[in-house]
Amino acid sequence: MTTEPLNWTKSSYSSNGGACIEWAPTYASTHGVVPVRDSKLSDGPVLMVSHSAFTGLVTLARSTDM
Repeated sequence: MTTEPLNWTKSSYSSNGGACIEWAPTYASTHGVVPVRDSKLSDGPVLMVSHSAFTGLVTLARSTDM
């Protein structure tokens, strides 16, 4: 992980009170990996995934009926 501060962006579903994630798009575009964390655990662990893995997660989330 990095020691530089990350600018987190919340999932559009975060306002629904569900289990949501945040990601750091600026870091992703400059470093080639996507930091992901639980929006309710801002001091918790950060998962670093490839762009293709993140795209797969977003695709899966959009296709799931909630």
